[in-house]
Amino acid sequence: MTQPRKFWMRWRVRVGYPVAAIYLLLARPLPRSILWGAMIAVVGLIVRGAASGHLRKDRELAVGGPYARTRNPLYFGSALLAAGFVVAGRSVWAGALVTVYFAVFYYAVMRNEERDLHNRFGAAFDEYARRVPLFFPSITGGCASEPSSAGEAAGSANGKKFSWAQYRRNREYRAFIGTIAGLGILWLRMELRNRLGY
Repeated sequence: MTQPRKFWMRWRVRVGYPVAAIYLLLARPLPRSILWGAMIAVVGLIVRGAASGHLRKDRELAVGGPYARTRNPLYFGSALLAAGFVVAGRSVWAGALVTVYFAVFYYAVMRNEERDLHNRFGAAFDEYARRVPLFFPSITGGCASEPSSAGEAAGSANGKKFSWAQYRRNREYRAFIGTIAGLGILWLRMELRNRLGY
């Protein structure tokens, strides 16, 4: 892992804790906002789960499944999760805080990972990157054509089908547990606000 990537990943986690705490203080959730936010978050979990079942980290270039639509389906799913919590929190300031945090740290992490993938897979990654957008998914799918290099062919052949075993190896279930916990804490925040008036 390169130094810039280590920097952004380390500070993404460190800054994430105070951001979450401030978000909870600013949040003004209602049952309806939590319900709508949860529905958006579920879509994010589905996207992340589908991507995780195709991803073999540091072993091959993932180009199948959601990776045929966006080069960063895990982060796109995370953006949907974040959007779900923005809606659930029902606060302009809490939403702005989460949005700025996500935009700054995740964009930097994505760009650093792009450099790592280029260094590891070379021309295969460059060709893949020309066809598939960085973040927002392509409707038509960028990898409809046959892979044109040996490196891409190896990644494509092994990543076409979703694997529950790979999902578990990538520990994606932690995102599900974290989302449930986060929504539960937000519900408790709502109850406390109703009872104590803050």
